[in-house]
Amino acid sequence: MADKQYQDFKSFYPFYLSQHQNATCRRLHYLGSGLIVLLLLVTLVSQQWWQLLFIPVIGYGFAWIGHFVFEKNKPATFEYPLYSLFADWVMFAQMLKKLFLSKS
Repeated sequence: MADKQYQDFKSFYPFYLSQHQNATCRRLHYLGSGLIVLLLLVTLVSQQWWQLLFIPVIGYGFAWIGHFVFEKNKPATFEYPLYSLFADWVMFAQMLKKLFLSKS
């Protein structure tokens, strides 16, 4: 197995952002992440744990549609699954921060 280009998250994240230039792709990522948060809350309240099976479908489904249809690139998760998962949530948190700070 070849060495991967990114050995740490700090160097990976700018690459990750470069793979999300299309606004629709980013919005689909945000939508998927937001739905995952909602699903987690609903599952905790209802204690219907089987609902957690939908997490990968929601998370990857929206993201992959964004990449294949709008961004027209291959999702970074194929080569960097853990960095990409973490980066999804960092990008989501940055979007929320920007959204809420711009309102104040």
